[in-house]
This record gives sequence, structure tokens and C-alpha cells, in this order.
Amino acid sequence: MADKKLKITLVKSPIGAVPKHRRTVEAMGLNKLHKTVELPDNASTRGQIQQIGYMLKVEEI
Repeated sequence: MADKKLKITLVKSPIGAVPKHRRTVEAMGLNKLHKTVELPDNASTRGQIQQIGYMLKVEEI
């Protein structure tokens, strides 16, 4: 259970977003639209998702 992951896909362009949100998108490794990354399901990742959730599609795997 310790290795739960989240599959996160960028579905909205960060071009018009707040600069802080744009940096969060980059920090998550999402550099292109419809790119998907797998990140650990922890408090840090959940906080990032909460901040820019309007640009993401999140699935638990």
C-alpha cells in the first residue's frame, strides 16, 4: 500500500494561468498538453493537485 501512485494528465493549457500555477505544472513534470506522469500519492502531490486541479485529470492506480 505504501507505493500508491497517481496518474496525472495535463488537460488545460497553463498559458493564461497565474505564474505560480505555471511553475507548479513544470515542477510536476508536465511540459506538454496531454502529457501524463505517475507521481506518488502523498501530501505534497495532493497539495499540488489541489492548487492546479482545474488543469489536470487525476486517476488513482
